[in-house]
Amino acid sequence: MAYTISYQERALTEYESALSWYRERSESAAENFTNEVQNKIDILRTEPESFKRTYKQFHEVSLKNYPYSIVYLINPNSSSVIISSIFHHKRSPKKKYKTHPAIDTQ
Repeated sequence: MAYTISYQERALTEYESALSWYRERSESAAENFTNEVQNKIDILRTEPESFKRTYKQFHEVSLKNYPYSIVYLINPNSSSVIISSIFHHKRSPKKKYKTHPAIDTQ
């Protein structure tokens, strides 16, 4: 069964910021970053439970060649994955597990 993917605004902003940073330095690094994020999201569409639960209902998958993790929640009732953050590993971990209060994962 394929899960639908949705994004919190925060995740989109973090992704765009990271992509912009890589583009300023190297177009190929930016393209590789995009491909790696997309590859992980493609896996989340079919196997979201395959990555570890790191805090409460949050799951996390690290990118292989970049210092980022995709932080997400699974809503089994609607077969959806909500990506809450594209989190840089150097940021404060206190900010990693924030979500919009209207998100229901029960």
